[in-house]
Amino acid sequence: MTGATISPGALHGLKVIDLSRVLGGPLTGQVLGDHGADVIKIEPPAGDETREWGPPFRDGTASYFDGVNRNKRAMALDLRQDEGRKVLLRLLEDADVLLENFKTGTMEKWGLGYDDVLSGRFPRLIHCRVSGFGADGPLGGLPGYDAILQAMGGLMSVNGTADSGPTRVGLPVVDMVTGLNAVIGILLALHDRNQGGRGQFVDATLFDSAISLLHPHAANYLMSGKTPVRTGNSHPNISPYSTYATGTRPIYLAVGNDRQFRRLCHEIGAPGIAEDPRFASNGGRVTNRDALRDALEAAMQDTDGSVLADRLIRAGVPAGPVLDVAESLAHPHTAHRGMRVDIGDYSGVGAPVRPSRSAPAYRMRPPRFAQHSTDILREYDFPEEEITRLTSTGIVPLARSGQ
Repeated sequence: MTGATISPGALHGLKVIDLSRVLGGPLTGQVLGDHGADVIKIEPPAGDETREWGPPFRDGTASYFDGVNRNKRAMALDLRQDEGRKVLLRLLEDADVLLENFKTGTMEKWGLGYDDVLSGRFPRLIHCRVSGFGADGPLGGLPGYDAILQAMGGLMSVNGTADSGPTRVGLPVVDMVTGLNAVIGILLALHDRNQGGRGQFVDATLFDSAISLLHPHAANYLMSGKTPVRTGNSHPNISPYSTYATGTRPIYLAVGNDRQFRRLCHEIGAPGIAEDPRFASNGGRVTNRDALRDALEAAMQDTDGSVLADRLIRAGVPAGPVLDVAESLAHPHTAHRGMRVDIGDYSGVGAPVRPSRSAPAYRMRPPRFAQHSTDILREYDFPEEEITRLTSTGIVPLARSGQ
């Protein structure tokens, strides 16, 4: 998919000041920007640390940063200085959303707390904070990191096999879901503001998001009292629901009812498996999952996995080949769905939600450090001599410190 679309986006007219760094907060800002919000990303003098999280790099910036920072204008600001905080307050005068993921208490220490300062000065402002654990409670105020919350939140305990031990999910799922939860919270607060005219504080934490991801393991435990265990690729409640070997690549079967199971057995040329009393019901198939695996894999051992998976899903049996990242991004349906974005030499993953009348627009590739600083200051009517002073003194740095 290329460039911008005609739609200005569902959030056109919304102004977001994005102070966040790393992943959860920046992803929130990118989602809002994809859907039309004017997002101003403000980095500290050293820059967002993910600019260094590579290789690969292009023009000195890592792909990690590029993955969650498109559709943003960029400036840098030293918020440790009183004058830097005054600049931020100017930017907030017409902002709808302030997004940040500083360690809890940092904004308050700077005299920018929501309850003490911002809510009174900017009553329509929605202040969204992405944090590890929230501000209070036994772990309140402590820093949070995706992998730590995967561990503490129970996700690792159910991921992996009995032999592998607890295993981190191979992508920053807690950070990413927290970012999406922050988007939901901001949209809820915007709707509420439309009713009552006032903004509010939105609290999105990695801890809460990690706990929320535990379905069905939490539901199983709360009903049975039995602590869930690792089952590898297999579903704890359903069978066949796992990866299975074929003559070529493995495929994933997600067979949720008896009708689908009978169809599966028919399509692989082994209808007798469905007639085996051990496999007559899902409960039996779960109890006898090892024997079922042996029977299914024996029937599929001479088939091409990609061809078989395509035939199965078209026959109503949920199945898919196990693709690597390159294969997934190159899939024809990825292109058809607009899930590849190309802007000049930038390539990224598209927005997964597209309202029919207000599709997302990919207007800007991820910005260079402080790329738009002077333009933004002029937009807010800072005089040229003041812009020169702010940039020359490092309050609004134009180059990363230490570079």
